[in-house]
Amino acid sequence: MDITFLGHASLQLYIAGKTLIVDPFISANELATAIDVNSLKADYILVTHGHQDHVLDVEQIAKNNPEIIVVSNFEIVSWFGGKSINGHPMNHGGKKTFDFGLVKYVNAIHSSVLPDGNYGGNPGGFVIEAEGKRIYIAGDTALTYDMKLIPETMGPVDLAVLPIGDNFTMGYEDAVVAADFIQCDTVLGCHYDTFPPIVMDKNAAQQHFKAKGKKLWLPNIGETITL
Repeated sequence: MDITFLGHASLQLYIAGKTLIVDPFISANELATAIDVNSLKADYILVTHGHQDHVLDVEQIAKNNPEIIVVSNFEIVSWFGGKSINGHPMNHGGKKTFDFGLVKYVNAIHSSVLPDGNYGGNPGGFVIEAEGKRIYIAGDTALTYDMKLIPETMGPVDLAVLPIGDNFTMGYEDAVVAADFIQCDTVLGCHYDTFPPIVMDKNAAQQHFKAKGKKLWLPNIGETITL
């Protein structure tokens, strides 16, 4: 299972022969100029919520990959369906087995509105089980006790993708607590440095995680890690 950081909260996952892109916000991200949106190939796009910094490049990627399937909440899938993009709708607590593995849509505390002002449904995150691993992609969220339900119902998490930039989401201090809640010692940090309100001290964040006995990965944009 390979995971490539595409900047902000965007990821590319290669799982069981399938490629997934999560929350693509690349073309307007000044930190991600090395990534060519038009070169991205994918079978699925997972969207946590409707904000522009999570859905901006969905249409372009879908244009280049006509058979792609958008996986998100009902409202977002319906909105993209109106643009002739295939989708599979989910809602909180529901799970679905795809050809790459199992996906469960879980709670997030945030807001959600689509770029044209349409209602974006309730925000969420994804737990993916595949190739003997379990990944939690939190989306934009505050710290919440709901996170404790993930290991209670599904088991401990091998890798958590957590927002750590503060201001619009939880900061790295709360992200450490979230890692405890989901029983995970390895975190890939996202949603930081892209805009002035979420610029942070990366060294301080990594030291804080280390002091709590956890690892915080802050990969370079375009860097791939193998789980």
